[in-house]
Amino acid sequence: MVERTGQRVTHTLAVPDAMEDDASSQDSATDEEEAALSSSPPASFTHLREISPLASWTVSTSKPGCGVPALLSPSTTSFWQSDGPQPHLLNIHFFKLVAIVKLRVYLDFELDESYTPTKMSFAAGMGEYDLVEFGEWKGEQPKGWVEVGLEGCGGVEADEEGVLRCMCLQIRVLENHQNGKDTHLRGVQIFSRDERVRVPRGKGDNGRVEVGEDGYAGLDEPDWMREPELR
Repeated sequence: MVERTGQRVTHTLAVPDAMEDDASSQDSATDEEEAALSSSPPASFTHLREISPLASWTVSTSKPGCGVPALLSPSTTSFWQSDGPQPHLLNIHFFKLVAIVKLRVYLDFELDESYTPTKMSFAAGMGEYDLVEFGEWKGEQPKGWVEVGLEGCGGVEADEEGVLRCMCLQIRVLENHQNGKDTHLRGVQIFSRDERVRVPRGKGDNGRVEVGEDGYAGLDEPDWMREPELR
C-alpha cells in the first residue's frame, strides 16, 4: 500500500494472515511435541513397563473437562483440576495385585502457580478401607516429574526392597502454593518390572550366563507366553 502525504511517500507492507497463522500453528506444534517428550519415560526405565492403563482411576472432585481423561492424556499440557475442599484425592484401583517399583507425578509451578501442590501424601492397600500411608512429599515451585520415594516398602530380601505391592493406590494433595484451594496434576505414571524380559542372553567367554544390571536380560518372550493386557 502506498500513501502520499504532501511530498512524502509512505510504503506500508501488509503481512498476510496466512503467514501469521502458519507461525502460530508451528509454535503450537512445537509446544505439543515438547509436552509429549516430557511424558516419555527416561532411558533408565528401559526394563520397566508402565501399568497405569491397567487401573481404574477416580478423583474426589473435578472441573468439567479437567477430570481423569485429561490427567491420563500423554500430553502434559492437560491436567486434572479439583473442584472442592482439601484434601484432593486420586484413587487408582488395579484389578489384581501389582508390584510397583517407580511412581512419579508431573507438576509445573510456572503454569499452575497457586494450583501447584506443595505437600502430598501417598497410601496403598488392598482397597480404599485398609490404606496405609507409605510416603510424603514436600516441595516449592516444582517443574517436571517428581519421583515418589518407595524406601521402606517391600520385603527383607534384596530384590523386594523398594517394591510396593498393592491393589489400590491413593494420592492425597494436602497443600497448595500460597494456600491455593484447588489443585492441578498434569500427569501420573506408575511402573513395574517388565516380566516379559527374563530369557538369558547366553554364555559369555567365561562360560557364565550374562545377566543385565536389573537381574534380567535377553530375548523377549513370544506373545502367546505373555500376560494378557487390558486395552
